[in-house]
Amino acid sequence: MRTFNLVSFVRPLLKGEGISVCGNYRFIPIALIVLLFEILMFNSPVSGQEVLFDFDNAPLSTSLPIDLTAGGITAHFSATGQGYSIQNANVLGFTPPGFSGRIIYPNSINLSDLRIGFDRIITHFNIMYSCQELGCDDAATMRVTAYMNGSLTGTRTHTAGVPGTWPVDTLSCTFPQGFDSVVVHYDMHPPTCQDYGTIFMADNMRVTPIVTSISESGLSETFALKQNYPNPFNSSSKFKFEIAKFGNVKIVIYDIAGKEIRTLVNESLKPGMYETTFDGSQLSSGVYFYKLITNDFIDTKKMILLK
Repeated sequence: MRTFNLVSFVRPLLKGEGISVCGNYRFIPIALIVLLFEILMFNSPVSGQEVLFDFDNAPLSTSLPIDLTAGGITAHFSATGQGYSIQNANVLGFTPPGFSGRIIYPNSINLSDLRIGFDRIITHFNIMYSCQELGCDDAATMRVTAYMNGSLTGTRTHTAGVPGTWPVDTLSCTFPQGFDSVVVHYDMHPPTCQDYGTIFMADNMRVTPIVTSISESGLSETFALKQNYPNPFNSSSKFKFEIAKFGNVKIVIYDIAGKEIRTLVNESLKPGMYETTFDGSQLSSGVYFYKLITNDFIDTKKMILLK
């Protein structure tokens, strides 16, 4: 892999001296600004290809929670209240424009949040939605809130641009620093409409993951410990971890008091992405921690067991 001495390149610029090129041309100090901009760009998270979840392979009439995988990303769908289920797009006897195949549909007329967790860090999320409104002159406001490891990343709202009957629009958010879960929430009913319900159906979710850096050998150059999914979980949960260098790898489970509960992994592994399962069926409800330990990298994440 090609490298260069950044210090020797920047030092003359800081002194206002410039750098000789071909013996007679010299960069002016403003080149420093360009250089630093490029450094920031190339060291910022890089977005990958957009991945579509169209729900057409989801089990029909199954209520959330469910896990679906597309484009190498696994998404865990859950909900509050009476939740949502997988139904055909024409479940009401008509199909909203843009909807097709199978969709996410509310299980009741009561307000429920749609929660989605991802096993990879993403930078962009959008989902097509349609709220229950019948012949309205204005539309409800929807909200998406993004989180990273349970901490707030940011939130965005959107109101359908063309109101009417079951109007269709797209709710989206983009946060370049990345996030691993979102909550889709019915935020506010239409201001003047009288014939509405605080429910919505959804289809065609698209997400864009952060690209893992790849060396010239094609192997990952990143160590990473992913958030477990589902989380909270009832009896078992999965999580992925990424190894950039051959060597011994340990994954240890601790309780909230710091007592070691179990060792899930303790072996030499080559570079790559791995997935392991934690079975907590014999443990009590509570907060637990899982820790990845290598010679070059250590990270710990929290998970919640609820029975």
